[in-house]
Amino acid sequence: MLRRFNSITAFLPLIVFLLCARIEASVHEYPGERFLSKGNALVVHGGSEGLYSSIPNLNESSLPDSFIRSGPIHAIVFEVDDREAIGGSAYGGQRAVCCTADLAKLGVCTQGEIIHRPSTNNLGWPRVFGVSFDVDKVETILPPRLIQITKSGMYNLYFIHCDPNLKEVVVKGKTIWKNPTGYLPGRMAPLMNFYGFMSLGFVVLGIFWFSQYARYWREVLPLQNCVTLVITLGMFEMALWYFDYAEFNETGVRPTGITVWAVTFGTMKRTVSWLIILMVSMGYGVVRPTLGGLTSKVLMLGATFFVASEVLELVENVGAISDLSGKARLFFVLPVAILDAFFILWIFTSLSSTLNKLQARRMIAKLDIYRKFTNALAVAVIVSVGWICYELYFKSNDVYNEQWQNAWIIPAFWQVLSFSLLCAICALWAPSQNSMR
Repeated sequence: MLRRFNSITAFLPLIVFLLCARIEASVHEYPGERFLSKGNALVVHGGSEGLYSSIPNLNESSLPDSFIRSGPIHAIVFEVDDREAIGGSAYGGQRAVCCTADLAKLGVCTQGEIIHRPSTNNLGWPRVFGVSFDVDKVETILPPRLIQITKSGMYNLYFIHCDPNLKEVVVKGKTIWKNPTGYLPGRMAPLMNFYGFMSLGFVVLGIFWFSQYARYWREVLPLQNCVTLVITLGMFEMALWYFDYAEFNETGVRPTGITVWAVTFGTMKRTVSWLIILMVSMGYGVVRPTLGGLTSKVLMLGATFFVASEVLELVENVGAISDLSGKARLFFVLPVAILDAFFILWIFTSLSSTLNKLQARRMIAKLDIYRKFTNALAVAVIVSVGWICYELYFKSNDVYNEQWQNAWIIPAFWQVLSFSLLCAICALWAPSQNSMR
């Protein structure tokens, strides 16, 4: 009888009031998500976000019943620590989400329903809500539910059913995940303040650099113009990321336009930064007036890096609203990693050659600057390798995103490292009365 039903309108706002917490969450929309087979169940993933606990003395009487099992379509919400409370097995075999005939015979569940056990750490969880089709209806509505979060954690929402006759069912609607001050997911929320501080940092650096630039504009080198471009791009990037998260925090919807511009300015900044470091390493403007025949190769490498990085960042950031780890596939990450390694190899090879030329020509002042520059680069590379190892360790030990409160540090570190290296370059090559010499 249910085989002809081909749609379900599921509207489940998870409005989570966290008045005393610090982090936010977001709005998840389902334009028509189809159920996918997972084990013996059909599942739609509704979202995963880190949420902080709410004030415990809110009016409990306004909250709905914790467990509702009224039909073949279920919405189940659980904290990641309680993942083992979902599903079961009659004889120690493969874990089943839906209650099988064998498990029903043991009396632990009702056949065809979702298997779940009460959490030992979080009273009243997981939450399960059910809805069924009327005989003559082709759609059904899951009534709005309000869920209070009493324990900070990574929460997951899944729409699940166990009836193979409902393979054509789709989920339409939205869920609202909200913490105290807005809609940013817990994993992303600290980044809004971080980019605010980074914007301030670029403003301070810009004041120093532009004051030197205006004071000694007659002595400015082409290389210093490139540094000016990087600082300007950095200001725009940090401001755009801040406004991206601020808008997301205010509306619950990721602003695609601002995200794309933030990604683009960031990619441009990284590309120009790599090219500047490479040109400095080659001795451009110090040992040699031009790059000669290497110009086309340098520009080609820069263009390739820009395209690869832009694609990777767009895939990872545009429309991302859940607190899941980066979803970029290997074929997006690998080209950028290879190009980064090629830049580093070419930079240190060129630096070695430039240092030898300066030493042979006994240009002591320039040699001293280049040695400091080499040391700064070497420290940056060593720190980067160490952080990559830590990042691999962090992700390998955080399969279920349980460390979501600390995950923001990983992308923030790369921004801080890049800014620190830019500050070192500005200190070494700031416009001065001796720039031309």
